[in-house]
Amino acid sequence: MTQKKDPKKQYNNSYNSYARFSSIAIQMFAIIGIGAFVGIKIDEYYQKKNDLFTIILSLLSVILSIFYVVRSIISSSKDKE
Repeated sequence: MTQKKDPKKQYNNSYNSYARFSSIAIQMFAIIGIGAFVGIKIDEYYQKKNDLFTIILSLLSVILSIFYVVRSIISSSKDKE
């Protein structure tokens, strides 16, 4: 016997996926923004000729946010199983 999927339940599942992944994108943006902001403030404090702290903290925050996104996607795929 085949079971029909409830269209309302299917709609809610897709809506939940969109909400989850859009929140991940907002958190990724916030992580990168905070890292760049802290780097800029440290560079302003030390008044260096080059913006070394801004570059390093921006790069580290991008790596951290990518790690966070991958971990979130893996955990959400395990929840579906």
